[in-house]
Amino acid sequence: MDQAHAEEILKKVIAIPTVNDNEKEVADYLASLFAPYEDQGVTIEELAYSPGRSNLIVTIGEGETTLGFSGHQDVVDPGDLADWDTDPFVPTIKEGRLIGRGASDMKSGLAAVVCAMLAMLEEKKVPGKIKLIATVGEESGEYGAAQVTDAGLADDLSALVIAEPTDGMRQICYTSKGVVDYHVTSKGIAAHSSRPHEGEDAIAHLLEFANEVQARLARLDKKDPVLGKLTSLITLIKGGEQINSVPSQAELSGNIRTIPGYTNQVIFDVIDGLIDELNAKPGYQLSVDYIYPEEPMPGDAHSPLVQLLQKVGLEVFGHTLTPVGGTGASDGSEFVRAKGDYPIVMVGPGSDSQHQPNEWVSLAAYHQAIAFYQQFANEFFGK
Repeated sequence: MDQAHAEEILKKVIAIPTVNDNEKEVADYLASLFAPYEDQGVTIEELAYSPGRSNLIVTIGEGETTLGFSGHQDVVDPGDLADWDTDPFVPTIKEGRLIGRGASDMKSGLAAVVCAMLAMLEEKKVPGKIKLIATVGEESGEYGAAQVTDAGLADDLSALVIAEPTDGMRQICYTSKGVVDYHVTSKGIAAHSSRPHEGEDAIAHLLEFANEVQARLARLDKKDPVLGKLTSLITLIKGGEQINSVPSQAELSGNIRTIPGYTNQVIFDVIDGLIDELNAKPGYQLSVDYIYPEEPMPGDAHSPLVQLLQKVGLEVFGHTLTPVGGTGASDGSEFVRAKGDYPIVMVGPGSDSQHQPNEWVSLAAYHQAIAFYQQFANEFFGK
C-alpha cells in the first residue's frame, strides 16, 4: 500500500464525526475496504450496538492461532471550536502533522492496523489468522468491547494488540488499572429544621456512608509494583431542598481506580456490604448503582509478546519500546473477560495531544506504525 492511499484512509475516518455516536459510518467504510478481498477468505461482520453504532469484526487468513488487533472508532467532543486552528473534522496537514479530532486517540492507530492488514491482502502474504475488532463507545464506557466480549467474538484470540497511542510508539502498555464509578442515593424525610426529630436527614446518612466507605477502601492497601495502590475519590455530591428543611434526598458519586490485586467484585462487596449495614439502621434508605465498571488489566513486562514487540520496534524504529503500566481504563479492561487466557497490550501511534484542541499525529509515525504492525504480524506467526 502506498503512502498516499494510507493517508487517504486516515483522513476519511477522521472526517467522519463519531463523537460518542455514528460509528456505523466508520465501520461501513472500513468494511468496504476489505470487501474486495472476500474471495481470499476474508470475513466481515458488523455487530450493532444501537442504531447508527456498529462494532466491526474482520478476519483474514487462517490457522489455529489468531492474532487480534483492536481500536475504537469513537472520539471525544472537540469542545470549543474557537480553540482549534482548523475544523476538527476536516483533516489538515501542517509541517508533517495531520490535525483533527481522533488523530491521536485513536483513529491513527485504527487506520494503521487496517492499512497493515490491507497491505498483507494486496500482497497475498497473510501470515496467519488475524482478526480486527473495531469497537464503539470506548470513550464513554467501553461498552462496544463489552458487547463483543459477551458475544464470544474475542474468545478465540491468542494475543491482542490494541492500537492506543503510547508516546509515539515508544512504550508498550501491558497492564493498567480498572475503574469502578458508582452513584449512591440517600432518601430521607423532609421536616422543618426547627423540628428535626420529625424527619430523616438524608445528607447525614450519606455523609456517614462517604466517611466509612473511604475508610474501608483504604484498608485494601496492596501495592502493585507498577500501578501503585488502589485509589478512591468522592467526586460529586449534592442534596437537600432549602436551608431551613431537613433534607429528604442526597446523592454522591465516586471514582475508584483498581489494581490487579483486587478484582472489581472485591470493591462491590465492600460498598454493597456497607449499604446493607447502614440500611439495617432505622430510617436509612441508601441505594447504589455502578456505571460501566472496568476490570484491571494484568500483564507481564517480560512476556513473549512484549519481548517480540520490543524486537520488532527496535528493527522498525531503531529504539527500544519501554514496558509501562497505565492508570486509565481501555477496551482491554473488557477483553480480559474473554474466555481465552491471552496477553493484551497497547501500542500505537499518536501524540500527547489526545482530547485536546488541535489533536495531531505525525504522518511519519503513522506510516512507521503500518510497517510495524505488518512486520510484527509476520514475526508473530514465524514468517
